Amino acid sequence: MSGKEWPPCQNCHKGVLLPLSDYGPQGNDIPFKTWACNNPACGFSLRIDKGQISLGQPIRVKVNGGEPRKY
Repeated sequence: MSGKEWPPCQNCHKGVLLPLSDYGPQGNDIPFKTWACNNPACGFSLRIDKGQISLGQPIRVKVNGGEPRKY
């Protein structure tokens, strides 16, 4: 997304929050479902799931259809 600035991380004040998207149970797009700090030392994340907001949950990423990895 060129020309856009991402919000600064209020947890570490060094990184920026990057939006991550997902797919719902019926395959629909869910844009900006999770926001995560790009500073690996920070690990802050904010996730919206079924209307509930959770902070600091590990980010699980599936790589090539394999087992999810936590970040």
